[in-house]
Amino acid sequence: MPPFDVPEGDPFGPHNLPYGVFSRAGSSERSVGVRLGDHVLDAGAAARALGSPYAELLARPNLNPLLAAGRTAWSDVRRALTGWVTVPAHRETVEPHLYPLSEVTLHLPFEVADYVDFYASENHARNVGQIFRPDAADSLTPNWKHLPIGYHGRAGTVVVSGTEVVRPSGQRKAPTDTVPAFGPSVRLDIEAEVGFVVGAPSPLGTPVPLADFRDHVFGLCLLNDWSARDIQAWEYVPLGPFLGKSFATSVSAWVTPLDALDDARVASPVRTHPLLPYLDDSAEDPGGYDLRISVAINGHVVSEPPFSTMYWTAAQQLAHMTVNGASLRTGDLYGSGTVSGPSPQERGSLLELTWNGREPLELPTGKRTFLEDGDEVTMTAWAPGPNGTRVALGEVTGRIR
Repeated sequence: MPPFDVPEGDPFGPHNLPYGVFSRAGSSERSVGVRLGDHVLDAGAAARALGSPYAELLARPNLNPLLAAGRTAWSDVRRALTGWVTVPAHRETVEPHLYPLSEVTLHLPFEVADYVDFYASENHARNVGQIFRPDAADSLTPNWKHLPIGYHGRAGTVVVSGTEVVRPSGQRKAPTDTVPAFGPSVRLDIEAEVGFVVGAPSPLGTPVPLADFRDHVFGLCLLNDWSARDIQAWEYVPLGPFLGKSFATSVSAWVTPLDALDDARVASPVRTHPLLPYLDDSAEDPGGYDLRISVAINGHVVSEPPFSTMYWTAAQQLAHMTVNGASLRTGDLYGSGTVSGPSPQERGSLLELTWNGREPLELPTGKRTFLEDGDEVTMTAWAPGPNGTRVALGEVTGRIR
C-alpha cells in the first residue's frame, strides 16, 4: 500500500502528524521527521523539494529551532505539512522522502534544557498518603490543594523510548535498620506521566500567566518517571527527591503538537478550595486533556490511567513554575506527575498497584511487587480526534538492565 494511503482511522493519520528525529540505516545524519501511519516523512527534505519557506527551520538535527520559532510558525508549519501529505498534486514530490519506520532509528527529539516534575493527580496523592500516613486525618498534605507540588529533575538523564535503564544504586534504610546500606535499588518503580515540551522561551523575572500557555508549550509526549522507592524514601526528607529519581526519565520519540489535540480538551475537575488569582482557571478555556493511557509490563497490561482526572492542569503547572520569575528555555520539559484514576485498575505506579508491595501483581511472567531485571515497561496512549478519529501518542518503552 503506498504511504499516502494511510488506512482510514489510523491514529497516526494526517490529523495527528507528531514530530520526531530519525536517522536512516548506515547514516549518522539526523533529520526532523513527521510520522504518517507506519512511515516517517523527512520534513526538511520535503520542504526543500517543494520550495517551502520552512525548509531551513525543518532541515535541522533536532526540534529545538522549530520549538523556538513560536506559535505562529508552529501553526503555519503544521498547516503546510498537512497539505504536503494530503494534496494529490504533492504526492510525486513528497513520496520519495517517506521511509518505513522499520528502516529508521528514532532519537531523542529535542535537546532538553531543564526538567521539572509535578505531583498533580489527587488520586495518586491520596493513595500515597494512605500508604505512608495511614493514621493522618487527611491523606493530602496541607498545601496540596493550593499549589502544584513539584521538584527539579536532571535534564541530562532524559532518554528516548527504547533506551535500556540501568538499575540504580544508592543508600537505602529500612525502618528496622540502624544504619543505611548501599547497593542496587530493590524497589524500582514506574510512574505513568505526560510530559509537556516548552517551545518559546520567557525572560527572567517575567511570570507566564495561564492565558499564555499555548504561546509557550509546543506539545506533549508520554513520560515514564522511573523511581527507586527505597533510595527515595531515605533521601527525600527534608529537600525532596534526588538520586531516587535522577538516574533516568524516558520519553516518547514523538512529540504531539497541542494543535492535534483540540478535540481532546476537557474541563478540569471541580476545585474544592479557592485558588490564588495566578492559578484560578475558572475563566480560562478547558485546561484538561482526555488522554487514555495504558501501561504494560512484559506485554501484559497492568493499568489504564485516565489523564482527564488530573487536578492540576499543564497551564497551572506552567504558571506556578514561573510565578517567582523563573525563565523558560526552549526545550524545557515538565512532567505531569503520576497519572492515577479512582479505581485500582487505573493506578499509575507499582507503589499504588501493589500497595507498597503488600499486594503483588499476578503477571504471566510471575508475581511482581516492584520491577525485576529484564522487565520491560511500555506505555501507550490515545486521545479523541476530529470526526470520531483517535490521536495516538508515541509509546515509551524501557527495559531494566
